[in-house]
Amino acid sequence: EQILASHSQVDGTLELPDLPRIIKAINEQRPQGDGYPQALAHFGPELAKLGEQYLEWTERHRKGAPRFTDKMPNNFASIGLIAAILPNARVVNARRHPLDSCMGCYKQLFYKGQSFTYDLVELGEYYLEYQRMMDYWHELVPHMVLDVQYEDMVADQENQTRRLIEHCDLPWEDGVLRFYETDRAVITASSEQVRQPIYSKSVNSWRRFEKQLEPLIEVLEPLLRKLPENQQPSILR
Repeated sequence: EQILASHSQVDGTLELPDLPRIIKAINEQRPQGDGYPQALAHFGPELAKLGEQYLEWTERHRKGAPRFTDKMPNNFASIGLIAAILPNARVVNARRHPLDSCMGCYKQLFYKGQSFTYDLVELGEYYLEYQRMMDYWHELVPHMVLDVQYEDMVADQENQTRRLIEHCDLPWEDGVLRFYETDRAVITASSEQVRQPIYSKSVNSWRRFEKQLEPLIEVLEPLLRKLPENQQPSILR
């Protein structure tokens, strides 16, 4: 997100609450008695109005660039809605090794709304559901979603960044490679990392805690066994 926010045509914003507000509005209208997501089938041309409403609500966070980011993590569950109301949007699915992703969440005491991160088993089950949902979105709207793997970004920053910029239909600017120089407020859990160049010390950090992560590994085993053997926990090999 910080890379995109470093582009002259992109406003970096926050974890915006406005897509959940759209879902709330749909549930309040309940066309033909249906709530979200079933209600979307009854909206027709009104879907465009929901997109306009989202753009209007988010305007207060923007500074006038033609594009902007919304990095609310839980938006992954609403990519179908995004495709319906904002067909020109692009989704970037930022990924890491599953155990690094989950451990990063487990170590962070979130303010609210992420209670599943407090338990390793529940966290693993949530991650599996996230992965299944992302697989579905890739089938449904393959042009809209790009996976960006952190480990690949560390190994080859420029080429991975070019993939990202191209996916978002933006012209190339060399400044996006120096994203850490961008002067903007960041108040999320990653606020310190985004002010530094990409570094490799966070790759495979889960290995130091493999024993403690065994409950998580057990839940994620079906997914972990699909990884190359050198990326699997030793207890699975």
